[in-house]
Amino acid sequence: MESYAVLRMPKTVNYGRDAFERVGEEAAERGKKALIVTDKVMKELGYVSEGRDYLTKAGVESFVYAGVASEPTDIYVAEALKKFHQTGCEVIISIGGGSCIDTAKSVAVLAKNGGNIGDYMGGKKLAHTAPIPHIAIPTTAGTGSEATDVTIITNTSNDVKMMIKQPAFLPEVAIVDPLLTLSSPKHVTAATGIDALSHAVEAYISRKAHPMTDMIALSAMKLIVTNIETAYESGENLEAREAMSLGAMQAGIAFSNASVCLVHGMSRPIGALFHVPHGYSNAMLLPAILEYSKGYAVDRLADLGRIFLDDEGDLTAEDAAELAVDSVKKLCLKLEIPNLSGWGINKQEFESVISKMAVDALASGSPANNPRVPEQDEIEKLYKVCYNYDFTSTSTVS
Repeated sequence: MESYAVLRMPKTVNYGRDAFERVGEEAAERGKKALIVTDKVMKELGYVSEGRDYLTKAGVESFVYAGVASEPTDIYVAEALKKFHQTGCEVIISIGGGSCIDTAKSVAVLAKNGGNIGDYMGGKKLAHTAPIPHIAIPTTAGTGSEATDVTIITNTSNDVKMMIKQPAFLPEVAIVDPLLTLSSPKHVTAATGIDALSHAVEAYISRKAHPMTDMIALSAMKLIVTNIETAYESGENLEAREAMSLGAMQAGIAFSNASVCLVHGMSRPIGALFHVPHGYSNAMLLPAILEYSKGYAVDRLADLGRIFLDDEGDLTAEDAAELAVDSVKKLCLKLEIPNLSGWGINKQEFESVISKMAVDALASGSPANNPRVPEQDEIEKLYKVCYNYDFTSTSTVS
């Protein structure tokens, strides 16, 4: 660990059943007009109208941008920002998954600091002015974006998924209501759940981990590992949904402060070029990359293995780390996570851009946080392994 560490999280966290009802009061403390950034699914489920009712009761006028679809792009950010300025709003509220929250984060910063979202990539432009107050309301237990200072936006001019990390992107308020996750279908529960597990594991094995993030990441891993299958098989189980929501938020806090590693570095280019949702692309890569990293993070992965075992037992650290990797593979099988080939990505198209993806992955900076730091040729090899990865196999990655 470095000589000192920093822990950032939202100023206010409203967590638990019916926390959604707090949105009106939280918004009223910050302005009289709010822009809701969301998508069509959230409108169809009634979450947007419910939120607007709470806002109206609190004396807050609301407007809606529902143009977010799948992975967020600079186009969605520009459209939402335009609507924000046109309506004279003072507060931004995101309702939905990570795509909606990341879009809203970007609008909150740009509205006060100007420029295009791409200007902030790599710290070229810093947000010196406090952003518009942002209230983030997740409806999946996955990204943890409601508690991070990171936004992931695809630059449509060059197909690069930009990871932008600055304190200004951290939402001011998080409202985490597990009742909103009950509507998540099985495949979304699976993908977002493994995404959350990826966040927690990578925060724990990251070279930038510190005691505070370790504590939070361990709690997140335990909550997710012990509840994800129940949430997947019995989506109406509110206790499991509640645990997953808490675990996902904790994982978000952990990785926002300790950084993610190789999984995320390799995942973003897949999402940008092949439009694979972020949760799925992380899940497809996680087992193989844990195999690749295992020898450099034995003790840390052993802690994960013992969570799966739910018993200290007499396992050596090496055996517990091996158990962790095998257990993640089995979990992906149970949750019906496909490999890249199974997703339907054309092999020839995939192989033709492997070099670009490896370069983009390294440029993101995340691979440098991995316990085993790869060279470009190693990342290219890992992409090839992951394309037809067999979740039932014994260790195949070296």
